[in-house]
Amino acid sequence: MCGIAGYFLPQSAANPATVKAMCDLIRHRGPDDEGFHIDGGCAIGMRRLSIIDLSTGHQPLSNEDRSIWVVFNGEIYNYRELRATLLAQGHRFETNSDTETLVHLYEQEGEAGLARLRGMFAFALWDSNRRALLLARDRFGKKPLYYAVLPHGIYFASELKCLRAAGVPLDIDADALRLYLQFNYIPDPLSPFRAIRKLAPGGWLRYPANGSAAQGRYWTHPVPASQADPDLTPEAARSRLVEVFDESVRLRMIADVPLGAFLSGGIDSSSVVASMALQSPAPVKTFSIGFEEASHNELPYARMVAQKYKTDHHEIVLNPDCVSLVPRLVHFFDEPFGDSSAIPTFLVSQFAVQHVKVALTGDGGDELFAGYDSMAGLERIARFDQVPQPLRRVLSFLADRLPYSAYGKNFLRMASRPNALERYFEFNYSPYFLRRRLLNPDWMLPSDSAFLHRAFPGALLPDEPDILVQALYFEAAAKLTGDMLVKVDRMSMANSLEVRSPMLDHELAALAARIPYSWNLRNGRGKRFLTDALGSRLPAEILSLPKKGFGLPLASWFRGSLRGFLHDHLESSSFRARGIVRPEFLAHLLAEHASARRDNSHWLYPLLMIELWFREFSAPAAPSPDLASALRS
Repeated sequence: MCGIAGYFLPQSAANPATVKAMCDLIRHRGPDDEGFHIDGGCAIGMRRLSIIDLSTGHQPLSNEDRSIWVVFNGEIYNYRELRATLLAQGHRFETNSDTETLVHLYEQEGEAGLARLRGMFAFALWDSNRRALLLARDRFGKKPLYYAVLPHGIYFASELKCLRAAGVPLDIDADALRLYLQFNYIPDPLSPFRAIRKLAPGGWLRYPANGSAAQGRYWTHPVPASQADPDLTPEAARSRLVEVFDESVRLRMIADVPLGAFLSGGIDSSSVVASMALQSPAPVKTFSIGFEEASHNELPYARMVAQKYKTDHHEIVLNPDCVSLVPRLVHFFDEPFGDSSAIPTFLVSQFAVQHVKVALTGDGGDELFAGYDSMAGLERIARFDQVPQPLRRVLSFLADRLPYSAYGKNFLRMASRPNALERYFEFNYSPYFLRRRLLNPDWMLPSDSAFLHRAFPGALLPDEPDILVQALYFEAAAKLTGDMLVKVDRMSMANSLEVRSPMLDHELAALAARIPYSWNLRNGRGKRFLTDALGSRLPAEILSLPKKGFGLPLASWFRGSLRGFLHDHLESSSFRARGIVRPEFLAHLLAEHASARRDNSHWLYPLLMIELWFREFSAPAAPSPDLASALRS
């Protein structure tokens, strides 16, 4: 696991000091080693966290004649099979690392070879013969890769701060920030800055010396099935699911350093730990955190799994110093990020890295197997398709005129929407009336279907009538990549810990997509087919637990240890001057939360994080009024 950075300036000579400065900023991603390669206007570099082939895996690595060089962040789990094939085809290897597989595979197959990789990765490959730089990213986007194509060349890096150090322009992308205020993260391919973009998951970019960049995709997320495949019986699917799941876990247990697993006590992480224990001759190291507040302490359930499988279990109850922790998160994210579960993810990574360098996690189960509670309500939402259009207009009229705090106001708004897609977003993301009262008009975005398709290109299926298929696809293709995996990558790598997600194996995803959602959704609960297949391995008490996210007692912290910090920032003159919110309504939300009349922590935290981000990056107080707003057009 590493951090990578570099650039290619076709008409200039590369400056080694620049690429070193870029890599110095991501030392946390790779504290064990560093390496650079300079060739004319190309400079590539890396920081290495040594996981596989500790002695000879130094990067950059090249092919036999030193014409192709690569810097690589991630792991290739099937590298041994690929290596054997490439050796049979005449390639010569100098190391035992998975990284070297990339240069020989590229020699043999070019970009087409990307489809043969099974793993998580982001890499940059320099082809000196063709004078071209190739960037590539794994299928789910587990590993980040930012880039900026400028008139004089291209820059790339694992983190935004590296591009900032290289002098890439930092003009604010106002539409990206507006999307953040609606969804609590900035979706791919956008970044907070207009010049910088994220490479698509499952995508590649080639930049030749003439500057004509070309992009492509070698993988897109499979479309979930709405109907059962006649060639796949439930019995055969369960058997195959167990087989592929265990294989996915086994592949991610390959490491030359201590390895363990996060164990929350939920179905997904417990299933991963059970599979690890069944395939490991030694006790699995497991790590769980809890909080003093009983409502957010799941340690008893994690302990049940640890005892069942006799793991080498480590747990801790935390009362963290959040006043010092929260600003640190902004530094590692580099962009506004409003998912507060980043805090426990950081804390469990900080705890685990004291014992291991690699941890497996259960991320991805909800997206692949319809585990979110919202999925169970989608069929009810779809029934509103039968509501006549005149009645919709009446519902919308009533919703607009009810007081802000009126019970049912948001429900009426949701029911009045013209299609199930808009109702899904209205039901699951920032409520329209809250945004309308809180945000100044310049910061509001529409929420109609046309806008959603423009805002999430490739993450919404065109003309898909089945809202459950549409929602499952969106959660996997957009929210998983833009929110969940960003959180896990930044918070684990901030602590120099590699995290692997067996659920997010593309072979497992392909199988999950063949399982119709009706097999997963039963009696108001999701993920039933997964528990049918793997549930016998888990304590019975866990199977009946209501779903809980990886949460923390943020509401009470905002009334206690974080109250002063929150108010100091959101009531500051600098935040008011940015013109994002209406001060009087923000004051209402703060007072309402402080009095415990209502829990507004989920709306206040994203505002706190964007203010901290503005301060961290010394960004302008507000976007220029003449900035084009493509997404609003």
